This record gives sequence, C-alpha cells and structure tokens, in this order.
Amino acid sequence: MYFSAKGFCFDVSDRTLIMGILNITPDSFSDGGRYLDPEKAVGHARRMLQEGADILDIGAQSTRPGCREIGPDEEWERMEPVLRALAKETSCPISIDTFYPEVAKKALDAGAHIINDVSGCAHKGMLETVAAADAAIVIMHPGDASKADGQVAYPRGVVEEVRDFLHKAALRARGYGLPAHAICLDPGIGFGKTMAENLALVKAGPTVEGYPWLVGASRKRVTSAFSADASADRRLGGTIAVHTAAQLSGAHILRVHDVFEGVQAARTIDALLGKGR
Repeated sequence: MYFSAKGFCFDVSDRTLIMGILNITPDSFSDGGRYLDPEKAVGHARRMLQEGADILDIGAQSTRPGCREIGPDEEWERMEPVLRALAKETSCPISIDTFYPEVAKKALDAGAHIINDVSGCAHKGMLETVAAADAAIVIMHPGDASKADGQVAYPRGVVEEVRDFLHKAALRARGYGLPAHAICLDPGIGFGKTMAENLALVKAGPTVEGYPWLVGASRKRVTSAFSADASADRRLGGTIAVHTAAQLSGAHILRVHDVFEGVQAARTIDALLGKGR
C-alpha cells in the first residue's frame, strides 16, 4: 500500500511513518505559543527532520475544546511565512492542518503536499481543491463534541460508526478524482469520544481497507488516564504506549509531538513486525 501525491511516495506497508506536529498557535493544548514566532517554528521543524520525521504537519489553528476559532485570513497569516521558508529548504512532504478550502489552496500553491482536515472535509470545496492540485488528503472523523452528558453518540458502537463515516468520506473523495493512494483516513482519537471509545478505535486498527490509516494520540488525555500527573508535557510514556498499540493493530502513520522518541519506538515495533528490512 502506498501514500503518495504531488511528488512524494511512501510504501506504508514497508515501515510506519512519523508525522511531526508543528503548531503555530498561541493556544494549542500542549505547546501553544512555543512556536508562534516564525523563526522558532522553522527551527523546530528542522529539528524534527533531523530526528527522522517523514512528514511535517503545520497547523495554525488550535482544535482543543473551548478554543477560539480563527478565520482563514488569520490562519494563513500565521502559516504563510513558515510554510514558504520550509518549502524552499526541504523536500520533505508538508501537510497543512486546516479545514478551510481557501487556506488549503494557498498552501498547496505555496509548496504543501497534503491537507489534513479535522472536520472530515465538511467544508464545500475542500476535495475539489486537493484534487485540482494533485495533492493528498487526510480525512479525520471529527467526533460528536456536542453530545449531552449521558447521550449515546454512537448507537451502533464507535468502531462501526467511525468505519462507516470514513468509508463514505473516502468514496466521496474518490468521486472528485482523488486516487486511493492519495487518501489517508484518521479515526479522530480524542475528538468527541470517551476514553473507552478512543481505546476501542486504537485496538480495532484500520477498519476501511485500501487506504493508509493515521493515528494521532500524542499527548492527548487518552495517554494520561492512568497517570497521577496528567499535564500535557508529562504524557510521553502514555503516547508511546497508545501509538505502539495502534501500530500493532495496523496503523501506517503516527502523528507525534516528540519525534525522536516516536521514531525510536516505531522503528523498534517495525523490526519486531519484520518491516523495514
């Protein structure tokens, strides 16, 4: 199985890919404000590449619960200088974390390769934009953050309902001309799901055949449920545990904050699975 588009090609059956997170935000749950300055952001991206990141994922808008949603102009203003600098100096595929089609178009024109859409491509024009650029898309299950306490969000079970959502989303993307190898699916760990639902999705692994599967649990609450200290910067052990379980269940791409440790753990599991030889 391959994940490829716009000049890059990964055989995801050969080894697990590491996507390094670069948040250019003042309010992300884990590292908000740390890389808001463009020079610091580019410097951090360089470090992640040195540590073995296969893909850089740049986000200029926080999606943590309760955060202030910014518009496309402000999002692009934060993102543009970092993206343009990195596009000039690296051949590493660059992913853009956005749900705005207009930001996606500007980013793809400026050298990005992948759009990572946490809304599940809810905004009209996103799939057309990605297909027109011969780029790739990551489609995430956004969850149901609006459910009331005690309300059952997934009557048929979270695994089945996430599978159906992503299966239909992938078919919709194919309808716009995107090939299977340019479509990656993400079950949306931590988005509108309980602890038990998140763990069930990790355990289930890829439930839609024929597409790369991405898991991003890095520093999320699911990684700290059994820890006395639940602060976001003390969740590395839990992150590696959840990502290892996802990898053993068949995940192809892991989205991480801590690239060095993520690469080290992933390569170890790949070796145990007989991959990457």
